[in-house]
Amino acid sequence: MGRFHRILEPGLNILIPVLDRIRYVQSLKEIVINVPEQSAVTLDNVTLQIDGVLYLRIMDPYKASYGVEDPEYAVTQLAQTTMRSELGKLALDKVFRERESLNASIVDAINQAADCWGIRCLRYEIKDIHVPPRVKESMQMQVEAERRKRATVLESEGTRESAINVAEGKKQAQILASEAEKAEQINQAAGEASAVLAKAKAKAEAIRIVAAALTQHNGDAAASLTVAEQYVSAFSKLAKDSNTVLLPSNPGDITSMVAQAMGIYGALTKASVPQAQNSVSSGSSRDAKGTNANLDEEIDRVKLS
Repeated sequence: MGRFHRILEPGLNILIPVLDRIRYVQSLKEIVINVPEQSAVTLDNVTLQIDGVLYLRIMDPYKASYGVEDPEYAVTQLAQTTMRSELGKLALDKVFRERESLNASIVDAINQAADCWGIRCLRYEIKDIHVPPRVKESMQMQVEAERRKRATVLESEGTRESAINVAEGKKQAQILASEAEKAEQINQAAGEASAVLAKAKAKAEAIRIVAAALTQHNGDAAASLTVAEQYVSAFSKLAKDSNTVLLPSNPGDITSMVAQAMGIYGALTKASVPQAQNSVSSGSSRDAKGTNANLDEEIDRVKLS
């Protein structure tokens, strides 16, 4: 008779003719509704054309039948208005990055308003977002500029890394070169020190041997002969390396030159000779005469040569 009586459950139901009549039939399955394309203005005053898909389910058939005249139309209009209001809170750049949060906000807003209708919105998905041509061109230019910026930054970072690697290589090379030079100088100094020490030891040994030889019998005569030989050798090399020649006043008198050299030698060894002279016996005068005779013969042989 036009008054709500009961909700028929699935299966067999008995109705009284004339008195009972089925007024509304509601599907409890999930319903998919296409939200028509509409225009919306973002926070930075860019007009977008946007559409979506709405997924809902009737939870209470009584409220869906008597709470609203057309539940699908009501939910669709609510989704469009909610979408416009949520887009007005976001800038254009954030619309593309925050699509998931935008969908969740639209679902929450629809569920709060459609609770009295017995309808529950399960999810909402934005299908397409159409940007004006000029805005699209500017976005493409922005993307290209961003890519060029990234390429420039990457190139500069590569150049910096390359310069750092080259500088580090030069630093290591200089350190190794300095260490090698240091080791070379140390080895060279050690070699020179060893050479000087060896020369000093050899010279000291030679001096020791000469000193021992001079203290022996006829040592002075042997020294005189050596001085005479060195004089003749040095005199023979005059005027070979240079045009300037320094000659003694009597270069032909070898005897006087030898006597002068021996006098110098005797003056230098005068302090050490007395002990050796005291140890010589009386027969040394006879040996000295023989030695002087041998020295005169050697000098005459040098003159002849």
